[in-house]
Amino acid sequence: MHHFKTITDYCQGINVSGPKHPHFDIRSFEENMPRVHKQMPAFRHEFYAIAIKADGDGKAITGPFSDFPEGTTLFFNTPFQLISWDIQPNWKGFYLIFSQDFIAQSHVLADLLGLFPFLKMDLSLPFTLPKERLPKILSIYESIWQEYHGEATDKFQLIEAQVYLLLSHVRRLFEEQVDSELAASSLKAANLKLLSRYQTLIQTSFYPDSPVETFSNLHSTRYYAEKLSVHPNHLNAVVKEMTGMTALSHIHNHLVALAKSYLAQTDWSVKEIAYTLYFESPNNFSAFFKKNTGSTPGAYRQASQ
Repeated sequence: MHHFKTITDYCQGINVSGPKHPHFDIRSFEENMPRVHKQMPAFRHEFYAIAIKADGDGKAITGPFSDFPEGTTLFFNTPFQLISWDIQPNWKGFYLIFSQDFIAQSHVLADLLGLFPFLKMDLSLPFTLPKERLPKILSIYESIWQEYHGEATDKFQLIEAQVYLLLSHVRRLFEEQVDSELAASSLKAANLKLLSRYQTLIQTSFYPDSPVETFSNLHSTRYYAEKLSVHPNHLNAVVKEMTGMTALSHIHNHLVALAKSYLAQTDWSVKEIAYTLYFESPNNFSAFFKKNTGSTPGAYRQASQ
């Protein structure tokens, strides 16, 4: 299965020209249709995408949804979601796509998941867009497209604001067309499931006989996010919302608990414990332990006896 980590790779994968910016792109379906692969087997990418299909035939599958409503539809994709399509070359409309790096550098979109929590759900429903709203939504896409292809040095300041505006319209449609109790329960269930899987994965990853790939960093949230097929920022947002602690804090707490157990209950050397817990060196382990406990490994062992 293809997994596109950059927007450039994604464009190459679907057979369209590369983006003008590494972390943001906007296209009309009409400009893509002469070149884009009409059939794409299931793939994943690491971006947020928002699209409006004003017309067109064929089938696209986003997450679990393949039955798009008739007429104009608005739909979005979230990072790591499965996507595939088998379309006719007559789609009309726009799509824009942006990376987590684009969000991170934006003052307007920095709290994206807090402002638009529906993006944390694997529930990217295709929304029916009422005819009277079509001109407004299309005008936002057209404004973004014009700025993107312009030469103004401040164009991305306007683009960020317009993306915020577009997402606000998507949120309104979501709230109008998805039952609020269903949305809340689905979001909570999804969050609880992700938190449980994350906590379990941290524990099992440090089992003595657990297989670990070369160069894997078991101390990073990215390692677990990739195993769970979510973006690290998504993982952190969910874990912090559910527990009040960052995803990295959960890793550190588990490492401290394991280190204390080994120091108190075994005669392993500090060096052996350090490498058992996948630290690069005993010095790194000792510095980590002292920072998180206020004590050196040796002093903690002596006090435990």
